[in-house]
Amino acid sequence: MVGVGGLFVMGGGFVPETFPQALGALSVLLAFVNVSGGFIITKRMLDMFRRPTDPPEYPWLFAIPGLLFGGGFIAAATTGMAGLVQAGYLVSSLLCITSLSGLASQATARRGNILGILGVASGMLASLAAVGFSPEVLAQFVGVAGFGSIVGAIIGRRITPTGLPQTVAALHSVVGLAAVLTSIGSVLVDLGHISTLHLVTAYLGVVIGGITFTGSIVAFLKLAGRMSSRPTILPGRHVINASLLGGNAALMGTFITMAPGAPMTAALCLGASTILSFLKGYTTTAAIGGADMPVVITVLNAYSGFALVAEGFMLDNPLLTTVGSLIGVSGSILSYIMCVAMNRSLTNVLFGGISSTTTSEHKIEGQITKTSIDETVDSLANAESVIIVVGYGMAVAKAQYAISEITRMLRAKGVKVRFAIHPVAGRMPGQCNVLLAEASVPYDIVLEMDEINDDFGETDVTLVIGANDTVNPIALEPGSPIAGMPVLNVWKSKEVIVMKRGMASGYADVPNPMFYMPKTRMLFGDAKTSCDGKN
Repeated sequence: MVGVGGLFVMGGGFVPETFPQALGALSVLLAFVNVSGGFIITKRMLDMFRRPTDPPEYPWLFAIPGLLFGGGFIAAATTGMAGLVQAGYLVSSLLCITSLSGLASQATARRGNILGILGVASGMLASLAAVGFSPEVLAQFVGVAGFGSIVGAIIGRRITPTGLPQTVAALHSVVGLAAVLTSIGSVLVDLGHISTLHLVTAYLGVVIGGITFTGSIVAFLKLAGRMSSRPTILPGRHVINASLLGGNAALMGTFITMAPGAPMTAALCLGASTILSFLKGYTTTAAIGGADMPVVITVLNAYSGFALVAEGFMLDNPLLTTVGSLIGVSGSILSYIMCVAMNRSLTNVLFGGISSTTTSEHKIEGQITKTSIDETVDSLANAESVIIVVGYGMAVAKAQYAISEITRMLRAKGVKVRFAIHPVAGRMPGQCNVLLAEASVPYDIVLEMDEINDDFGETDVTLVIGANDTVNPIALEPGSPIAGMPVLNVWKSKEVIVMKRGMASGYADVPNPMFYMPKTRMLFGDAKTSCDGKN
């Protein structure tokens, strides 16, 4: 929807004629890259969850009401009907709300994705009616939007579930940059005659969008392995971040007071604030470790929504305000849920590392018990119930297909097999679910932590693949670095087999006593190689 904001800044003829108009066109192009790529990626990922026994679907039927609405809207627009644009915004907002509701459930997610497409299309149609473009500018819009959609479609078709987290981060950066360009362009159109509300919201759009842009780029680089996943701790980083925010605040005051009488000075303040926001996005995100990237992605998603809200107030557009609020609030709620799952506060994730409060040291005595692939196969084959716990290690080793084959063979023998997914497993929420769906693991046996945590005590064998902190019983001990963090009660199983490359600790750098328990056996090696050996 950020493209709607750019739409109101576009102008000229077949090509933009002024700098603000060029910014608006570029914003629309970036927005359509995000929209097209996002919807295609969502559809592809959701299609992986389809089962052979699922009833047929007829998504093309949604095109009938869509075409009827579009045709009726265009016909009414030619008559100059009063209130038509606001009615279009209302329909678009309702469709987007319904889309978000549908995406909350696996059973309705595909329908939710289609409703989202209809919501964006109807909102864009209403916005075109609001701006009243000339045929030349309309052709410019079609060309820019079409090119952006093609680029987004190419990205969406090429992405794999393993590369999903960094792609999401990259798309967030596109949204952030589009918000910055739209905000700057809307101000520069007529800086000498602009309301205070417009100035304030445009400035906030630049700040939030700028932080989102560079923060998302850093997240992309970390997730793609092009930048170290370790936190980049700058000397005096808190002072630096506070100074950057203070600079933004000071420039905001100067920008608002100088805009009417000294537009050049105000423009310089806006440009300087843009640079400070870009720096703030880098310094904040670079200091966050790779294990916290799932929360960073949801926070950046919320940022992009709030940037859209600022655009809505800036352009007096209720559609942008409504949709931006949906994105911002839903992203904030998901960030909170993720932080609770890690027993972390949001401020601790964004501005610190693992809590620096005094914690007790844990020295574990004893020896581990190693096992082999053959012994693991025997244990799984002789079990009546098996729970497989997967984590980031599965994604790194790309072991989902081998795991799926193991699951298929065990179920063919009558073994009850289920999967346990921790809320922060993988590099972004739902990544492990998508990877398993890609490998054709039935989603009805993939359960969340709250759904399966009480069943470990009745399970014959639990197979842990690529998980560490999320199965660490030290979280139950007061005073430990991860005290209070919800964990999977794997150690309650009758037998536990842990697949790891070595004995390295997880992100929290806390030893895991479960590895030394009598019922636990360690199978060292690459997860994919070990799983292939079981087939």
